Amino acid sequence: MTEATTTQAAAERAVALMRAQGFDHAQATATLTFRDELNLQNNAPSLLRSTETRKLALLGIVDGRRASTELAAFDDEAALAERIAGLHADAASAPRDDANAVSSGQHARIVQGPQQGDVDALAATVEELLAYRAREAPKMMLQEGLAAHVRLDAQTCTSEGSDLSCRLGWYEASLFGTARDGRQSSSFNGAGGATHDLRQRPIAESFGIGEMMRDTERQIHARPVRAPFTGDVLLLPNAVSDLLGWLLGQLGDTQLIAGTSLYRTRVGEPVASPLLSLSSRFDGPGVAAVSADGFAAPPVDVLRDGTLLTLLPTLYGSRKTGLKHVPVAASGWSLAAGATPRAELMAGIGHGACVGRLSMGSPASNGDFSGVIKNSFEIENGAISGALSETMISGNVGRMLRDVIGVSRERIDSGGQVLPSLLIGGLHFS
Repeated sequence: MTEATTTQAAAERAVALMRAQGFDHAQATATLTFRDELNLQNNAPSLLRSTETRKLALLGIVDGRRASTELAAFDDEAALAERIAGLHADAASAPRDDANAVSSGQHARIVQGPQQGDVDALAATVEELLAYRAREAPKMMLQEGLAAHVRLDAQTCTSEGSDLSCRLGWYEASLFGTARDGRQSSSFNGAGGATHDLRQRPIAESFGIGEMMRDTERQIHARPVRAPFTGDVLLLPNAVSDLLGWLLGQLGDTQLIAGTSLYRTRVGEPVASPLLSLSSRFDGPGVAAVSADGFAAPPVDVLRDGTLLTLLPTLYGSRKTGLKHVPVAASGWSLAAGATPRAELMAGIGHGACVGRLSMGSPASNGDFSGVIKNSFEIENGAISGALSETMISGNVGRMLRDVIGVSRERIDSGGQVLPSLLIGGLHFS
């Protein structure tokens, strides 16, 4: 029996048992994950290991009442039967909600990426990372890191005839650490991502890894801003990811159902800078074009030249709000590149900051926020004047999206996201 057959049989069996238990509707997702990974710790290789992880996620609905659970095995029939019986009892005592449902008639067969890993490629990647650190950023301490090959087999079945399977393979590389000079040290920093081919380019040129190490060394001796000011900010891709996360949250179930989304009635209107276009990338490394609620996820455009094209409610969110259901994958987003090199964007900043990490917590319902910037530099007269510490930034996230005045030509592709740097005016620093 192949792995794909194993996951399909497990999901189909679980749905059949749930229907026999008395569920009106059922969904089961069986996943089997294989990992080969070579870890590094404290600037040295540390562990080569292979792991296999199984998971069976169950969702059941009885009289509009919903409950869910997970198991860490497929083949323990007694444990599965016991868990399903308990799940039925949980659902029976849950609040009734007629918006609860499972997908119907969805079908997908997705196979992408390298199905077999190359352990020699993992070893070469780690060796290359360590050599780059020693040569280009010797004060950097790589506290943790890895190179890995992952293969995921997943099968989702529902009682309404949905049958979705994916068989994905990809490579990962990531690093995390600080730089130190005597008693002085930088903030923690890291970089990483997924790819279909580790050998496609030098690993230091992937996921922003090399730049991250060099910048972390430059952040050892940091200082606060000398006085509060209002200026421009150049958000690097890691910080742009936070901005993107906020926007997607505004378009999803939580905000739409609560009635707090700033964009629920704005489809078809300009909501961001005309420089911004956001599209799905559901075929990226490690990404499957299948939604968590059991739908095939076709490509979707969210922003085009700053105009909002769609909201992103799930099946439940759609039934709850009356909005059109738009299935999306767990990740996979691409922000279009601009025409201006990042260095040119920076050269035009009179006084501002280059921000690598934006820690803004949960913005207020209107988008106002105040947070600490990390892994960042002050910019004066178009050049970096020093690394920043203990520096706050405040503004409004929605306004930041509207106030984008530059988008870099360069982008970082981390697999689940492809993001440029953004130049934004009018932020307050203190």
